[in-house]
Amino acid sequence: MAEQTAESVSAESVTYKVAPGIRLNVRSGPGTSYPVVRVLPYDAKVIIYCQSPGTKVNGYYGTSSIWDNISSDQFISDAYVDTGSDGYVTGRCA
Repeated sequence: MAEQTAESVSAESVTYKVAPGIRLNVRSGPGTSYPVVRVLPYDAKVIIYCQSPGTKVNGYYGTSSIWDNISSDQFISDAYVDTGSDGYVTGRCA
């Protein structure tokens, strides 16, 4: 199965809210050891293209080791995203 990218996801993509009042680090891979590539603004909304296991993080919405791919080589901890689930909400990254 090919990795999903921003270009391959339809216009019907679901957006998810990042925790309120949080400027969230976006990392180059699924974990806190990866470099920060940018910071999301307060009250951001994101599209999750795929998800990957990674570093366990204690965040606004609990503890999670799931990382959300929001763009090519850009990941955020699912512990800061309001997906309405403690598990995977989309496919795993290839």
